[in-house]
Amino acid sequence: MWTCRKLGLPAPRCPCVRFPLDYDAMSRFRMPLSRRTVLALPALAALPAVAQADYPTKTIRIIVPFAPGGSGDITSRLIAKYIEDKTGQPFVVENKPGANGIVGALAAKAAAPDGYTLMLATTSTNAANVHMYKNPGYDPEKDFQVVGVIGSSGAFLVVPADSPHKTLADLLAYAKAHPAKLNFGFFNASSQVPAEVLGQHAGVQWQAVAYKAIGNAWNDLYAGNIQFMFVDLTAGRGQVVAGKARPLALTLPQRSPLYPDLPTLAESFPGFTTTGFLAIAVPKATPRPVQERLNALINEAIASPDIQNRLVNEFALTARPLSLEQCAAQDREERAKWAEYVKVAKIEPQ
Repeated sequence: MWTCRKLGLPAPRCPCVRFPLDYDAMSRFRMPLSRRTVLALPALAALPAVAQADYPTKTIRIIVPFAPGGSGDITSRLIAKYIEDKTGQPFVVENKPGANGIVGALAAKAAAPDGYTLMLATTSTNAANVHMYKNPGYDPEKDFQVVGVIGSSGAFLVVPADSPHKTLADLLAYAKAHPAKLNFGFFNASSQVPAEVLGQHAGVQWQAVAYKAIGNAWNDLYAGNIQFMFVDLTAGRGQVVAGKARPLALTLPQRSPLYPDLPTLAESFPGFTTTGFLAIAVPKATPRPVQERLNALINEAIASPDIQNRLVNEFALTARPLSLEQCAAQDREERAKWAEYVKVAKIEPQ
């Protein structure tokens, strides 16, 4: 029996009720509705799992914030091909170079957070830019989530193969005897900051020349317009193996097994190391199940024997699968590390 909430009287005796009610029909109506709602709850709870299992269902694109030919471009295409083969969905690499990776990062930030637009996250985009620019237009901590780390590596200090500077000591001796006469090229934070830090440690002056793309820097190095540059091991290995560029030193903490005879900068300047990373990120609001699916696919890719062999032995990367939480932790650690690098290099935010 229904009761009037206002007067507390049974509905048939309450003056508030001015029309006949079929209470039995109302009770019958309420019970099935309640039962349907309860039965629907498990299906609603399963939606994220279904979304994760179904993803991806269409073309995925990854924005590479640098020109073709760099380490990030090369390795992101390697991972993209694996995921494309694994899922059967097209995976498109889109290069958007400019402003030390900022152009591409802003494009990724503006994309729908649905898992179908990814970004190659690098030392520049996720660690250095926030310290080198007053307002890059994005916050790597708030705007992106790293869903997989392709690998970490250091850089070569290279000169042309025909350079008169055979060793790091030769280069520094010339720089001290001829202040500001040497030019170095850079095209991202990983190529600029080590040169500035080396100048501070060695007490020498040289001129910086900015390039939009690594290819332009290589051309000017071989033409003699710049005398040296820092280039990450992945992008520089081909030129070194081909005998076009001569490496003088590495920025790694220890010598690389791939280059056992090549000294590190830390051997001449204790504590001087700069390392960077390559990762894949998505807009922060991307659903967690989609992030987990991407994390699993990327980890599976880098753990596959063929890709693992290429990343380590061809691209000189340290590559290992990481969870989403480990990816986020490494991302934060890199930002803290590069804050110190930029400080030592005395680079004023632009």
